[in-house]
Amino acid sequence: MKTASTAAAGVFIIPNLLRCSPNNRLNFAVIGVGGRGRASWTQVPKESIVAMCDVDDRESAKGFEACPNAKRYKDFRKMFDEMAKDIDAVIIATPDHTHFAAAMAAMELGKHVFVEKPLAHNIWQLRLLKKAAKHYGVVSQMGNQGHTTNGIRLVKEWYEAGVLGQVKEVIAWQGKIDFIKDGYFKSPASFPPPVEEVPKELDWDLWQGPTAVRPFNNIYAPRTWRAFYDLGDGKLGDWACHTLDAPFWALDLGMPHTVDAIIPNPMPDHTFVSEESVVTWQFGARGEKAPVTMKWYEGIEQPAIRPEWGVDKIPNSGMIMIGDKKTLITGGRPNDARLLVPEEEMKEFLKNAPAQTIPRVGEEQPVQEWIAAIKNETLPGSNFDYSASLTEMIQVGILAQRFGGTINYDAKNMKATGRPELDAHIKEPVRKGWEYGENLWKS
Repeated sequence: MKTASTAAAGVFIIPNLLRCSPNNRLNFAVIGVGGRGRASWTQVPKESIVAMCDVDDRESAKGFEACPNAKRYKDFRKMFDEMAKDIDAVIIATPDHTHFAAAMAAMELGKHVFVEKPLAHNIWQLRLLKKAAKHYGVVSQMGNQGHTTNGIRLVKEWYEAGVLGQVKEVIAWQGKIDFIKDGYFKSPASFPPPVEEVPKELDWDLWQGPTAVRPFNNIYAPRTWRAFYDLGDGKLGDWACHTLDAPFWALDLGMPHTVDAIIPNPMPDHTFVSEESVVTWQFGARGEKAPVTMKWYEGIEQPAIRPEWGVDKIPNSGMIMIGDKKTLITGGRPNDARLLVPEEEMKEFLKNAPAQTIPRVGEEQPVQEWIAAIKNETLPGSNFDYSASLTEMIQVGILAQRFGGTINYDAKNMKATGRPELDAHIKEPVRKGWEYGENLWKS
């Protein structure tokens, strides 16, 4: 795993990180017990879960029952005050708007951190998480499962072997948000949502965390907060960490210089997702790699199928990298990669495919990769140095999707040139008691 992680992500070895018990078991704390949290903490059966924290007793009940020896908390700040010395690593699977505070609180105490995607809620937070992981010397990982798959490695290996040639265009798409059937996106009956009584099992103040106080409505909690931009990041934030991971990694895209969005029916106050949009990123040349245009179609007609692709249809969500030699396609996740060529040609290609130069770490196992990295004193593939950059690229797209128009992005200074109204969203204000990382940022 030490070799695998290092080769896969270009990472460096971190000394003196192992703080396991004599039997080599790590002590974990979990912040966000239900939902995606459960999908993560159930992957650590050989380790020890010593603390669990969740603001909602309804969502956490099964987790608490499954881990009866773990101490229970609603406020992670209290958990760290009481148990910091007993915790080695922290799994964070809360709504997007609280990722940063929980991760910074853990890293300031020297704890290794695993954070569900998207890594953070604004660009300033992402820059600081990257800095903090290095400063505090912890092993970090974002939970975009596809980054551990064979499929994403094939994309990078085939591109680097010259199979695609120069790639100047990337197309990605997601279908419409189904506000009626979707389990994670709901539309309220009116804006703002009407005031409802807070369920007795929920600590609503803690759930809101650093964001401005608002009246409770069940449209926010427990699961359908994603469509509200000050809490979540819409479908682009939810899916692009999967769908755009392969081109970002393989093409070494870095930050865009320009992003623009077409929004046929924008929401007037920019607080709730629009149902349709097309976002376009422009990336400059990177050494011998050509400039790249990348488009994201969301809730709108799928990109037109081109005759040279040789297909009659494309999946409901996916990604296409168009090279001057060959074109490659994946689904909404990078797991299954293939060339857009006739079936017989693909079979012949696979008989003599490029060598697998990137070590494999296990299909969709980011938690296990992270644990192995902690124990082997390395970094996993989606460590914060990588995943913060991937998520920043996406966050610039979210700003364009939310507010429309063109963003000329000055990545060095973290500015949308000529659009000062976006400053408050590049670094969002927080409530008193939730200020994390300011001193480190200034250092």
